Amino acid sequence: MENKILNHEEIQHKAKRIAYQIYEANVDASEIVIAGIDGGGLNFAKKIQSILKKITDAEITLCKVMMNKRNPLDSGVTTSIPEKDYKDKSIVLVDDVLNSGTTLIYGVHHFLKTPLKQLKTAVLVNRNHKKYPVKADYKGISLSTSLQEHITVAFKPKNDSVFLG
Repeated sequence: MENKILNHEEIQHKAKRIAYQIYEANVDASEIVIAGIDGGGLNFAKKIQSILKKITDAEITLCKVMMNKRNPLDSGVTTSIPEKDYKDKSIVLVDDVLNSGTTLIYGVHHFLKTPLKQLKTAVLVNRNHKKYPVKADYKGISLSTSLQEHITVAFKPKNDSVFLG
């Protein structure tokens, strides 16, 4: 049985709150790179980017972060924009769910190979089951779940939702 944890309006509200937190942390920045991990992270990143464009004059660049989530070491991490386009910039790495931290830590590791102004992380759902020393600087909701439970994030036009199953 699946329980709906967040409905569409609640997800929009969480994205807006995270966007304002990012703006506050980067009030003097001329450019902010929103790096969404391919899949749900990229979908959530697009929501944050859209809101940031309305509240700041800074240039908001969307970057797609690609990796094999099951085995990030095999494929490595690649981005849709070249390194020179995010060097010395403020980056927010975005994912939909923080489970073990594997995806986020490999994403962070990729960006730390380049000099940056700042690197922060944002997730819609933080599950608190981390294997790695990585945290979400911005989070929509924190859930204490069992390892057997599964979080499903569905990004659908005007019907986003998060389920616990």
